[in-house]
Amino acid sequence: MVRVAYFPDSFHEVNGVAHTSRHFEQYARRHGLPFLCVRAELRREAGEERIQNPDRMRREGELWSLELGRGWPTSFRLDKDLNFDAFFMRHMRAASRAVRAFRPDVIHITGPSDVGILGAWLAWRHKIPLAAGWHTNLHEYAGRRVDWLLRMLHEAKRPIARSAVEDATLTATQRFYRMARVTFAPNQELVKMLEEATGKPCHLMQRGMDTELFSPLRRTRAAADREFVLGYVGRLSVEKNILYLQQLQNELAMRGLRPRFLIVGQGMEEGWLRENLRDTEFAGVLRGEQLAKAYANMDLFVFPSHTDTFGNVVLEALASGVPALVTADGGPKFLVEDGVTGFVRNDAGFAGAVEELMRSPARHAEMRAAARESSLSRSWDGVFAGVYAGYEDAFKVSPS
Repeated sequence: MVRVAYFPDSFHEVNGVAHTSRHFEQYARRHGLPFLCVRAELRREAGEERIQNPDRMRREGELWSLELGRGWPTSFRLDKDLNFDAFFMRHMRAASRAVRAFRPDVIHITGPSDVGILGAWLAWRHKIPLAAGWHTNLHEYAGRRVDWLLRMLHEAKRPIARSAVEDATLTATQRFYRMARVTFAPNQELVKMLEEATGKPCHLMQRGMDTELFSPLRRTRAAADREFVLGYVGRLSVEKNILYLQQLQNELAMRGLRPRFLIVGQGMEEGWLRENLRDTEFAGVLRGEQLAKAYANMDLFVFPSHTDTFGNVVLEALASGVPALVTADGGPKFLVEDGVTGFVRNDAGFAGAVEELMRSPARHAEMRAAARESSLSRSWDGVFAGVYAGYEDAFKVSPS
């Protein structure tokens, strides 16, 4: 069996990488595969119980895990529940012991995070083949996060400066990925980009779906309820283009439409959204059946992000029988069949798409059924079986 040491950017947090990583570990557990997961401990607030001896490896059958703490003040916040520890390499000795004890055939990282850098160094140090997954368009995130600084520039110079930041970040990120012998990416555009940038093979690694948990059967609203609910699930951060929801709400009001908004998630922009969005329910972070019920009670899932490489939340909405409205940038557009399971539009086209469904209940019902049907062929087992096939192809290690 291929022995995989997995170093994810995030595991306990609420984001696509963490969601995929938890499913990866569950896949290894279900199939009895030797799997070591080295991850950062979730940041704890004051007064919360911490894991005892976080640098001690735990083992359950073939499943090994090592939790490493992010220190203070050596770490800084990237988002509400995600930090980067500039001195994470202090865990080098503990992680090296774990790797030596586990004896992996492959070290798999998910990006140039503090955990990923540690994993890449260990692969080099112990001469273990390195695999790397591209989960986040860091260059686009950097361009949007630097906007606050660019306000000091003349308005005409801001796009040029942002483009320079994005180009520099992309170049640095591509160089990091060249260390890997094989890469994985969630859509064909990124597969092509990584193959050209690294000169190495890149395999498609999409996302799976639990269609029993996420289902139209979770809907609890009465059949007579005619309120139209626009939903969003995800981080409330600037790179998600989340502030656009206020503009969308204003444009719909000008068309005489007043849908209710349901927002699930947390992030740095939550305060602004609470102050500027009317008729909006903020549900906070939901998981499991509560999250599935929230999706099923939406009428249209609105995802204005231009930076997502895949869009797990879009799949979850479709599985719940909720059409999705996404932008023409990034990975979500590959998940939505325009005009069938939802809409692919630029920002200026969002209001028109919402109006189309709000004024046509029959069209809306057709889209709901098509959205559910489109999700039924996806499974996590198929996704991760493809990853193991990629290991075998790149490293010539036998899967059994």
